[in-house]
Amino acid sequence: MQRLCRSFWGNPVTNLSQSTASRAGSMGRTEFIALAAMLMALNALAIDIMLPGLQEIGASLGVENENHRQYVISSYLLGFGIAQLLYGPISDRFGRRKPMFVGLAIYIVSAIAVVFVPSFSGLLMLRFIQGIGSAATRVITVSIVRDIYGGRQMAEVMSLIMMVFMVVPVIAPGTGQIVLFFGDWHLIFAFMAAIAAVVTAWMYFRLPETLHPDDIRPLTASSILGGFKIVLTNRIALCYTLSSTFIFGALFGFINSVEQVYKGIYGLGAWFAAAFAGVALFMAFSSFVNARLVGRFGMRKLSHGSLLGFIAITFLWLLVQVLGPEPMPFAIFIVFFALAMFQFGWIGSNFNSLAMEPLGHVAGTASSVMGFMGTVGGSLIGAAIGQSFNGTALPMVAGFFAVSIVGLIFVLIGEKGVLFQAHNKPTR
Repeated sequence: MQRLCRSFWGNPVTNLSQSTASRAGSMGRTEFIALAAMLMALNALAIDIMLPGLQEIGASLGVENENHRQYVISSYLLGFGIAQLLYGPISDRFGRRKPMFVGLAIYIVSAIAVVFVPSFSGLLMLRFIQGIGSAATRVITVSIVRDIYGGRQMAEVMSLIMMVFMVVPVIAPGTGQIVLFFGDWHLIFAFMAAIAAVVTAWMYFRLPETLHPDDIRPLTASSILGGFKIVLTNRIALCYTLSSTFIFGALFGFINSVEQVYKGIYGLGAWFAAAFAGVALFMAFSSFVNARLVGRFGMRKLSHGSLLGFIAITFLWLLVQVLGPEPMPFAIFIVFFALAMFQFGWIGSNFNSLAMEPLGHVAGTASSVMGFMGTVGGSLIGAAIGQSFNGTALPMVAGFFAVSIVGLIFVLIGEKGVLFQAHNKPTR
C-alpha cells in the first residue's frame, strides 16, 4: 500500500531549511496570510454564497419541507468532516502540496457537476463529495501554518488568517445574491468553481513544500493509529477540541437556520445578505483585536474570558427570548447575536491554537483528528439545532447557551479547574 501511495503522491521536498522564511519560499508574511486565508475561505464560500439561493434550490428540485433544505449544508459538512481523517496522515507522509491539489480538484469538479444535477438527492451527493475535497483546505492549511509558526506566534497568525477569512462570510451572501441577478442557482456553483481555480493557481506558483524532512511520518495503519492516540491521549488537545466542537455546533446551527430566521421570522428579503454581513464583520473585527492582544495577554486569558462572556450573553439572550415578546424585536436580536459572535471570534482561533500547541510533531494527523471531531460533531449538533426550528428563534438561542456550558465543562477538565493560567510546556 505504501509503495502504491508513493507512486501516486511522490515524495515531499527534502531540502528545506528550518527557517520560517525558507518554508514559505519567496512569499512575504502578508501574502502567506492572504493565501492561507483564501484556502480556508473556500470552505466558507461553499456554504455562505449559496444561502440566498436555498429557497430557489428547494423550489427547483421539489423540496417540500423547508427544514430539508438545510441538508444542502449538512451533507457538505458531513463530507468535509469525515475526509479530514485522511488528509492529515497523507500530508504528514507525502507533503502538503500534492494532497492539497487533489482536494482542490475534487472541490472544483464537484461544483461544476452540480450545474448539471437533475435531482435533490444528486445535489446532496455532490455536496458530500465537494466537502471531501474541501477538507484538504482546512486540514492542510492549518498544518502549513503549524509547520512555519508555533505558540503565540501561531495564534497571532491564525487570528490574522481568520480576520481575512471572515471577509468571505461578509461578502459571500451578497455575492450570491448578485450572481442570482444574472442567472439561477446553478450559476452560483460555477462561480464557486472559478474562484477555487484561481486560488489553486496562486498556491501552485507561490507556495513551496513546508513539511520538514524531520517531521515526515510513515503511512502505515499503526503509525496513523499511533498519531491518533497521541492526539486523543493529550488532555489539553482533546479537551479544547471537544469544547470547540460544541461551540462550532452553535455556529453550524445558526448557518442551518439563518435563512428561515432572517427571511421567515423577520422578513428581511433582499436585506438578508446585509444582516449576515454585519454579524460576520463583528467576527472579523474580533479576530483582528485578538491578533493584536494575544501576544500580550496570551491565548488562555483571551479565550477563557471570551467563553465566559459568550455564556453570559447567551444566557441573557435566552431570558429575553423566553420572557419577551415573540418575535423578539430584530434590533435586539441582532445586537445579542453580534455580541455573541464577537466572543466566538476570540474562542475559535485561540482554542484551535491551544489544541495544536503540544502536537507540532504530528501536526497533520493532529489537524485531521481535530477537524474530524470538530466538523462532524459540530455539524451533527448544528443539524439538531437547525432541524428543531419551529418558526421561532428559541431553539437556536437555547442551543447556543447549552453548547457554551458544555464547552466550558471541557475547558475546566482540560485545565484541571483553573482558568486563565498559562502553561510553560505542553500538558498531558
